[in-house]
Amino acid sequence: MRYINKINKIFILIFLLLSSISVYCQQQDNSIADYYKSPISSNVTFSFAQLTDIHISITHSQNTEDLANAVNDINKQGHIAFVIVSGDIAETGDYKSLNLAKKELDKLNCPYFIIPGNHDTKWSESGATDFIRIFGDDKFRLQFNGFVFLGFNSGPIIKMGDGHIAPQDIQWVERQLKNIGKKTPVFLVTHYPLKGGDVDNWYNLTDAVRKYNIQAFLGGHYHRNLLNNYDEIPGILCRSTLRANDSIGGYTIYDVFKDSISVNEKIIGLPQREWAKLAIEQKIYLEGNTKSNQRPDFSINNVYKNIKEEWVVNNKVGIYGSPAVDENNIYFGDDFGVMHCLSLNKGKKIWSYNTLNRIASTPIIYNDYIVFGSCDFYIYCLNKNTGKLIWKFKTNNAVLGSPIVDNNIVYIGSSDRYFRAINIETGDLIWSFNGLNNYQESRPVIVDNKIIFGAWDSYLYCLDKTNGNLLWKWNNGNERPHYSPAAVWPVVANEKVFIVAPDRFFTAIDINSGKTVWRTKNHTVRESIGISKDKQLVYAKCMNDSVVAISTTSSHPDVVWKINAEYGYDHNSSMLIDDGNHLLLTTKNGLIVALNPKSGNIIWKHKFSNSIINTIIPVSDNKWAITTTEGYIAIISEK
Repeated sequence: MRYINKINKIFILIFLLLSSISVYCQQQDNSIADYYKSPISSNVTFSFAQLTDIHISITHSQNTEDLANAVNDINKQGHIAFVIVSGDIAETGDYKSLNLAKKELDKLNCPYFIIPGNHDTKWSESGATDFIRIFGDDKFRLQFNGFVFLGFNSGPIIKMGDGHIAPQDIQWVERQLKNIGKKTPVFLVTHYPLKGGDVDNWYNLTDAVRKYNIQAFLGGHYHRNLLNNYDEIPGILCRSTLRANDSIGGYTIYDVFKDSISVNEKIIGLPQREWAKLAIEQKIYLEGNTKSNQRPDFSINNVYKNIKEEWVVNNKVGIYGSPAVDENNIYFGDDFGVMHCLSLNKGKKIWSYNTLNRIASTPIIYNDYIVFGSCDFYIYCLNKNTGKLIWKFKTNNAVLGSPIVDNNIVYIGSSDRYFRAINIETGDLIWSFNGLNNYQESRPVIVDNKIIFGAWDSYLYCLDKTNGNLLWKWNNGNERPHYSPAAVWPVVANEKVFIVAPDRFFTAIDINSGKTVWRTKNHTVRESIGISKDKQLVYAKCMNDSVVAISTTSSHPDVVWKINAEYGYDHNSSMLIDDGNHLLLTTKNGLIVALNPKSGNIIWKHKFSNSIINTIIPVSDNKWAITTTEGYIAIISEK
């Protein structure tokens, strides 16, 4: 009898084993319904998901399909409390793609909380303001089950460069943490890793938050799972929703326990796989490890001691355009949409004028007028002495283009795909050209009856400045918007217009025919160019240390000089300025370099900050004005 019972037990065990194998195979082959019916571990306090780097594009349906698959997968599980979406929502930051992403994300059956990434803030017809219009904000605060999640933008805004936390956003984080207190566990959500080479002012943020109970940073950007360390604070980077070289995409699920958090990759249709686990505990980071997380090095200023910062004003709000100066004052717009006027000698406030959205345009002064564009869809003309409005011109989208004025006419492009000529005294439209296929950002150049500028539609345009008729348009042979000569301020000499672009080519174009004279990729240029005072040399900042000067008179790219200026890797689109005695360039990491315009020899260097310095503007002999994305305005001089 015992023998029979033993046999029965064996058969029962075998049956159960075979049944479990059968169920497992069914789940893997064609049915995931039973998997989602599995009870969640009673030890899990709650679970949430993270989607990142979804890169929606109206021209690439596969990316949208990958997002839809992730949304459906999350909805089927039934235990996800909320979803964090950590940036790079649209491939090129455009309204249609962002709106498409929102339609897919709105299908989630739980709340989601979203921030932008660099693809949403660099290439953006709205100056990165559509993101807020569509999603309501570019920051969030979420309090759930005793935890707080703070998400915010890590840039960059408009310009190529490292990631950057705007000063006003750091202030926002500080206010939130002060309100939360030091006991509540906090997760910070950014798109970029908070490390040097990724975010230029990472240390400003880590220093601001370290005295609070920060559990970890959550982010993306690298499109892979990676456990990191940000100045001794844990950082979790997660995979993209995109399938890449796989047959299907995925996302991340966090299971929060009483004493730990489990980080799991979730491939669509498969069980989640834990790849990292962190303890949840009281965490206070008294100081950073300065050996492994080195702060910026300002020692170069001890080498060139003849450079003086005459005055520095901290606006505490990001600045993305260059200043304009006259004999008495300096003018600039900021991230809050305010145009400022400060005294040139001491930096004292003279006046300010509020628009309704971000100003990314570089203003221009003409007689008693100052003209600029705003992301509130208007072009403004103020009295430069009083700041009083003379006129404003309504457009149909943000105005990112920087104006130029000639013979009482303002020429400026906007994101509604129009380029306009406006009477500076009355604000009346003289003509408009509506042949652009994307937005216009940079400052045009005028020569004789021609006005020349690039747009983010891969074309360089030449219009008749008297009537707006198209004379020619030039393309580099590639229709990709990212390769457009759109951020460069073109320069002209000897019947040629010169540009550099993200395709890394240095190009000369015949100004009358629009035909290519020469193109070279020998110097790995990007979007920074300049012209000598005598128009004999055209300069370009290369992406690694070097500056090159090429003859404007030759029909070939003949190099006159090339110098290693030792500024490192740089792709900030700031122009090179020849003031007659110096060739000046600025970088993404706060370095100013002055070269001899004739030889390229280094005259001096000055490290002002660790963030983007916009195109430097001469004030007088040996004196220059700068603005920075950190919100600083300064006058620099050479003794």
